[in-house]
Amino acid sequence: MSAQDLSKLHIDRSAQSRGPRRRPRWIKWAIAGAVVVALAAAFAWRTASAPVTVELATVTTAFPSQGFTLLNATGRVVAQRKAAVSTKATGRLEWLGVQEGSRVKAGEVIARLESLDVAAARDSSLASVTAAKANLEQGEAERREAESSLRRAQDLYAKKFISEAALDTAKARHEKALATISSLKAAIGVAEANARSASVTVEQTLIRAPFDGIVLTKNANVGDIITPFSSAADSKGAVVNMADMDTLEVEADVSEASIGKIRVGMPAETQLDAYPEVRLAGEVSRIVPTVDRSKATLLVKVAFREKDARVLPDMSAKVAFLDRAAQPEERKAVTAVRPEAIVKRGERSVVFVVDKDNRAREVAVSEPRKLGDLVAVTGVKAGDKVALSPPEKLRDGAVVALLKK
Repeated sequence: MSAQDLSKLHIDRSAQSRGPRRRPRWIKWAIAGAVVVALAAAFAWRTASAPVTVELATVTTAFPSQGFTLLNATGRVVAQRKAAVSTKATGRLEWLGVQEGSRVKAGEVIARLESLDVAAARDSSLASVTAAKANLEQGEAERREAESSLRRAQDLYAKKFISEAALDTAKARHEKALATISSLKAAIGVAEANARSASVTVEQTLIRAPFDGIVLTKNANVGDIITPFSSAADSKGAVVNMADMDTLEVEADVSEASIGKIRVGMPAETQLDAYPEVRLAGEVSRIVPTVDRSKATLLVKVAFREKDARVLPDMSAKVAFLDRAAQPEERKAVTAVRPEAIVKRGERSVVFVVDKDNRAREVAVSEPRKLGDLVAVTGVKAGDKVALSPPEKLRDGAVVALLKK
């Protein structure tokens, strides 16, 4: 190898000292910014698509009278006139002509006891009356004969044809006939009294309705022994229990501290637990002047001003005591929601109805009208589920999550 060739063999140290080529700084900031924007976008998308947590309430029905209700109380329906129908007689029940729910009229025979023995005694008493009247007729005949004999004796004595003793005998016979008549009349009175007594005994075997009403319960069956006080073993006292349905009223317990708000004649509305959609007009008929110390309440009786065939004794009821009588248009139920379910979206009042898929649907409602703790609206129906205090970010069609209490 020549010297020229060896001179070309050397290491370039300057190239190693310069190192790798650096990127411009703005590129790093651009990449970092893009990452931040991507993360923010992902977070915003996740936040926007996440379900909104809300509390639900149910749309219900309310009555406008709740807006001027002074006091609410609970009670039960009772009949002012009711009876446990029985009899003074003792015997076996032979016939029963009613069932639960039967309507009866005052004086109608609803049951009958066996009465062969008392009927025979009555017939015997009636026969005694007939015999006594026959004896009276015989006595009257004897009296007439004695009276005729006395007149003849008086004529003969006047003509001196008979002695004074014979005249006295005729007078005595006449007086005896008169006394016999009085005795026979008294005997007739006794016989008739016995006949009436026997008839009453027979009548007592007939069990009659004391007033117009409905049979509530049947306490005995044919073949049972009926006694006045049900003192014997396996015997029955009352045959049926009945009530006059025209005298139904509500007995409500009112707190002693609130009784000052109640007055006789005060308008009221009664709502039956069995028929919550029905509110019947009534008024306070009387306040029982006795305090129940165990409950610190007074008994207030509310009479119905309108009748309903569905009202039955012992039904549970709620009574609303009103500041004034409700007008006809105020007695119709309206749709009501809790006030916190209504929000403003622009110029509209809306609620968010949540369906079965937990998706909110924006519904415009009418201008709310306060009804006690609720507000009356239109646009929704009873039974709908609505969101309470819906947040501003809740929109139509959004998915919601139910708040767990």
